[in-house]
Amino acid sequence: MDVSQYLEIFIEETKEHLQNLNEQLLILEKEPENEGTINEIFRAAHSLKGMAGTMGYKRMQRLTHDMENVFSEVRGGKMKVTSQLVDILFKGLDALETYLSNIQNEANEGTEDYQDILNALDDFMKAGMGNAEGTKEAVASNPKVSVQEVPVDHGKHKYLNIKIEEHEKKAIAKAGMLGLNVVGLTVYIQEYCVLKGARAYMVNRSLEEHGEIIKLYPTAQDLEDEKYDFDYSAFIITKESPEKLSQLAMRVSEVKEVVADYIKLSDADQEAYTAAVKQDEALQSQPKTVKDPGSLKAGNAPAAKQTTKPVANRSVRVDIEKLDVLMNLVSELIIAKNSLISLGSDGEKQQENGFHDQIEYLERVTTNLHESVMKVRMVPIESVVNRFPRMIRDLSKKLNKDMELFMTGEETELDRTVIDEIGDPLMHLLRNAADHGLESNEERERAGKNPVGSIFLDAYQDGNNVMIEVRDDGGGINVEKIKKKAIERGAITEDAAQRMTDKDIIDILFQPSFSTAEQVTDVSGRGVGLDVVKTKIEALGGEIEAKTKLGEGSNFIIRLPLTLAIIQSLMVIIGSEKYALPLGSIQTVENVATSEIKKVQGKEVINLRGNVVPIVRLGNILDCEEKENAPDELLVVIVKKGEKLAGMVVDELIGQQEIVIKSIGKYIKNHKIVSGATILGNGEVALILDVNSLV
Repeated sequence: MDVSQYLEIFIEETKEHLQNLNEQLLILEKEPENEGTINEIFRAAHSLKGMAGTMGYKRMQRLTHDMENVFSEVRGGKMKVTSQLVDILFKGLDALETYLSNIQNEANEGTEDYQDILNALDDFMKAGMGNAEGTKEAVASNPKVSVQEVPVDHGKHKYLNIKIEEHEKKAIAKAGMLGLNVVGLTVYIQEYCVLKGARAYMVNRSLEEHGEIIKLYPTAQDLEDEKYDFDYSAFIITKESPEKLSQLAMRVSEVKEVVADYIKLSDADQEAYTAAVKQDEALQSQPKTVKDPGSLKAGNAPAAKQTTKPVANRSVRVDIEKLDVLMNLVSELIIAKNSLISLGSDGEKQQENGFHDQIEYLERVTTNLHESVMKVRMVPIESVVNRFPRMIRDLSKKLNKDMELFMTGEETELDRTVIDEIGDPLMHLLRNAADHGLESNEERERAGKNPVGSIFLDAYQDGNNVMIEVRDDGGGINVEKIKKKAIERGAITEDAAQRMTDKDIIDILFQPSFSTAEQVTDVSGRGVGLDVVKTKIEALGGEIEAKTKLGEGSNFIIRLPLTLAIIQSLMVIIGSEKYALPLGSIQTVENVATSEIKKVQGKEVINLRGNVVPIVRLGNILDCEEKENAPDELLVVIVKKGEKLAGMVVDELIGQQEIVIKSIGKYIKNHKIVSGATILGNGEVALILDVNSLV
């Protein structure tokens, strides 16, 4: 059975199980008696062990097996949940994540056994189990317990009813000649097992490491296709005892019972078939011998050939209803295509009228298709943020600060391409909040605050953007400290510092390598990383700003586009070239008389309904040809970035248009104002301007 075809599914589902275990363990630490959580943890660990075993990842299976033993003892009430136990279990989950990362990147789980974690789990088991060993449950969950301690119903030896063929009798006789055992087993699978074909495969794979299976009933193909009830039988040539093989089979999850015993021929048959074997060997020029089971010990079994290196999973789970909508829209496109083809054979007048109708129809279908594909690409932000509670829990212990994370809006959806990139910036902002934002427990008590600090992560949709806020109720950002540090480092002059607003000074934190920290820590580095955060978010077409109030906390606000693939834009002409301005940042379009333009500190501004708005002449920045006669009125596109407004001067408006963003690669370097390009209907290329970089 080739399991390499299931690798991507294994990676995806393992990630889900590990994340679920992380979340449930956090709950269990706070609610040690929560039976629902305990059962959910056991179920996830049980599934994870079975998946790892099916794929042949022995180290991963062993670690998960030992963790499952602990969960089983907790579920049975034989072990209490303590903070120390949860710490070890979290270390086990981290080790499993390392195994998974190795599988993704190197096509194998690596060689690390994490013996310290296994020993710690074993110590907890010894302390918790007491004298509970010897029961059937202990046999199922602890492979160290002998199967002989469980009474076996010998009436369940179904393998005794199987007809043995002539060639199989010869194999049994040959085993006797070599001093090997032949063991018959009947394996009983739990009735609630969903993947009984996989369970049979796992049992057989475990048995084949200690011998050679010469008969299966039903056949191997029937077992793989799940064409059997919940029990099957096997004959195996081995050096091991029936008890040992039963014990190996019982280690596989969802195996209820195994009955086994030696298989022997009658004295007459043994003598007859031994003679037949010797005769066969004499007739063969190259005698074939029964494979020595000793060569099939664990670790020596030939591994399935890995033809390609697994890559990072970039799949998206899609609701079947969304796929139905897509299918219907594609069908509509085919109808539109056929209609356009048929127009070629119609009369000229009828052709002209039909053509316009079909173009309108095609436009509606493509718009709906775009919206449908967008919905398919959307992924809840929960897939990114659900790992943060565990991170805050670890930081709380490392920094010796009591803190809690509160999250809202996890169901808010973002394009998959944005989701893949936003995790690291959010993680850095949360670490900043924990390390720099929140004060120590003692400082909070002196300030009359709750000694337990609060960090908030809120996500919500705002028009065509998604807003993510990371805030805390800590001490806030000390603006005077930033100003003093910036002057010391020569980032600003004292005169400039006097004219700067608090927001301008806070923005200095986003400059490369700027930090106010007295010492560098491995948790975070405010400034050293904030410029990276800003660069990453702006690369996604987003923006970030910070707000703070000394003594009350800080708030970092991220604005992200819903998608990076297709956007609504305003097409304009500047000089003789066409450009696209993203519609999401545009507020209004104004006709402004040149006489209304004033200068403040050498910069052009206009008074727009009580707001002073700076003017940006795009023609000058883009080095476009200027018109010979200056117009009496300017066409100004008012754009907004956060709370700031700016007016972009353009020559003509073409209109609103849906455009597909194309990367311009390395053709234009170091020019932040150009965020990409698009191909117009007539084949021309128009640059897309990132006006946010100019505001």
